[in-house]
Amino acid sequence: MAEKKMVEDITSMDEDFAKWYTDIVKKAELIEYTSVKGCMVIRPYGYAIWENIQKILDGMFKATGHENVCMPMFIPESLLQKEKDHVEGFAPEVAWVTMGGSEVLEDRLCVRPTSETLFCEHYANIIHSYRDLPKLYNQWVSVVRWEKTTRPFLRSREFLWQEGHTIHATAEEAIEETERMLNVYADLCENYLAIPVIKGKKTESDKFAGAVSTYAIEALMHDGKALQAGTSHFFGDGFAKAFDITYTNKENKKINPFQTSWGVTTRLIGAIIMTHGDNNGLVLPPAVAPVQAVIIPIAQHKEGVLEKCAEIKEKLSSKYRIKLDDSDNSAGWKFSEYEMKGVPVRIEMGPRDIEAGQCVIVTRHNGERTVVALDELEVVLEQKLKEVHDGLYNKALENREKRTYSCTTTDEIIEALKENGDGFVKAMWCGDEECEDAVKEKTGVCSRCIPLEGEAFSDVCVCCGKPAKHLVYWGKAY
Repeated sequence: MAEKKMVEDITSMDEDFAKWYTDIVKKAELIEYTSVKGCMVIRPYGYAIWENIQKILDGMFKATGHENVCMPMFIPESLLQKEKDHVEGFAPEVAWVTMGGSEVLEDRLCVRPTSETLFCEHYANIIHSYRDLPKLYNQWVSVVRWEKTTRPFLRSREFLWQEGHTIHATAEEAIEETERMLNVYADLCENYLAIPVIKGKKTESDKFAGAVSTYAIEALMHDGKALQAGTSHFFGDGFAKAFDITYTNKENKKINPFQTSWGVTTRLIGAIIMTHGDNNGLVLPPAVAPVQAVIIPIAQHKEGVLEKCAEIKEKLSSKYRIKLDDSDNSAGWKFSEYEMKGVPVRIEMGPRDIEAGQCVIVTRHNGERTVVALDELEVVLEQKLKEVHDGLYNKALENREKRTYSCTTTDEIIEALKENGDGFVKAMWCGDEECEDAVKEKTGVCSRCIPLEGEAFSDVCVCCGKPAKHLVYWGKAY
């Protein structure tokens, strides 16, 4: 049937997860490819998801005292070179501007991959006294990283993000900020995106270039691969020393302040797709869905149907993001269309429903149908949207728990992955980078994070058998 064609064109997620993902981002009209390799057009429906994420996060940032700023997109090479570890970490991914009009630039310009150096230059100009601290800044911008292998939302050469940059009088304040923003990201993922996450600290080999320590939230996708969903970095005073940022304290002594940075990107849209999607398309958490409920008129050509549907839309629109599809497509086609687009709730209403003073609500995540009296619709819709969020979160959590394996040897890791498929591996580690590398070489999984919460279940390293220092989550990752 014509109305099923869109769904039939999706590759099964169990057959080819990568192709399933690509099918969805295209057919749900989230992105379009461009003539610039590795760059994408984020179409209105995809951008609306990002706008909703942005609105939620921006509110969280401002509630914790942060202000939005905007830095230039170009960084002079001489400025980038001031922090050695930082520039070495980003050098392979940097895009350079070497010409300005018809003239060769004496100091070539890096197209912003991240903005630590620009913020440092600014801080050096505006911070002089302890009264100038802290500075709690954030910006919403795009950045460029010249990735070799790209995939929409997950890894592209240009992407949208927010990057927070703060500077503090003491290390303790900066560390507190680093951990606070990690918790903000976890709150976003779990309570708005319905994605359970592991909060943890990155190993030394996996931390951000120039950071003293990096914290991250790690999520597990439907196929068992891990996705880093957000990071928060404590820089210590290394950048401040490199850029000669000082302030005079209350004792009239000059001191270097301490910095942080933290960010999430449009990669979160990829996380939503791969955590919640199914073989009928997207399944969106209500908090960020561009349309939270769609009204589908049944037998809309009959007298009074469209008028009643419009009345209901008007009533609900003050509280929810509601769409009324009054196009001349068949009801069946519309059902498939909004399943594909992941709309959390569908409201069906025909002549008999109107006569009985009722409608039918269908929840996207489980297909459950509920008959609802029209005078109770607003209350029931709120309940159903909560049911969708809770259902998505619990399903994702169940998938993570089912795909989390505790192992005490590398052989156990290999066997667990072979028998059960990809997932998180919990295993103890001695802290030696050679063992970290050996685990990856032998098993194919890399360290994801040292969880902030979690108890040791073995005394020895999974690789060398020496005394263990850390519980680590390992996994294959996007």
